[in-house]
Amino acid sequence: MKKSRYSSEVRERSVRMVFEQREQHSSQWAAIESIAGKIGCSGQTLLSWVKQHEIDHGKREGVSTVEAERVRALERENKELRRANEILKLASAFFAQAELDRRLK
Repeated sequence: MKKSRYSSEVRERSVRMVFEQREQHSSQWAAIESIAGKIGCSGQTLLSWVKQHEIDHGKREGVSTVEAERVRALERENKELRRANEILKLASAFFAQAELDRRLK
């Protein structure tokens, strides 16, 4: 996973500021652009944080952060198990061949 250059605290505070200052701006996008400029990220970046926050809190459809992390963990585990299974298959074939060679002698 890519390491964010913004801490989770900065992301959370920025999203909170968008919701707190929404009424002071003409639109949510105007609030996002204002806050993004102050923290040094792009408006699109902050918008993605806001959308993910809404997904995580059930206000928008999509895959939550927790669910995405769970899927990544399962995919890693699946990859490790496939690798272990391949090693076991190769070892089994090696020992089976060794047993056949031993019996023929």
